[in-house]
Amino acid sequence: MTREAFLEYCASALCTEPDYPFEDDFETAVLRHGDNRKWFALIMKVSMRKFGFDSDRTVDIVNLKLPVEMFGSFSKEDGVYPAYHMNKLHWISVLLSDAADGTAEFLTNVSYEATKTKRRNRKSKNDSKNGK
Repeated sequence: MTREAFLEYCASALCTEPDYPFEDDFETAVLRHGDNRKWFALIMKVSMRKFGFDSDRTVDIVNLKLPVEMFGSFSKEDGVYPAYHMNKLHWISVLLSDAADGTAEFLTNVSYEATKTKRRNRKSKNDSKNGK
């Protein structure tokens, strides 16, 4: 998947546009929720060396947040690595050019869901009085 295809997917499926919050850096983009402004994806160019390869070639990666219980399932997938430049307990990096078809999209949806505003289940006054 290319950077452009990834951004097109996010625009069409998740109604989000990239934000470029870093001064003088127009290659690093953040994708956020509209309501809470939380990041669900960070796309950037990094050297393959950051992932243990013997190459200075730069590639497009996207950092995505996953629930902890999903890490084992995806840690062995082609193109999926512990996150570069983020908390490795909660984030992964996907090398867009190396990930299997559909992997980036699926993991982006998971990240989107993991970072959206949670609705609180409010107790009614009667529940509080009845000890529920």
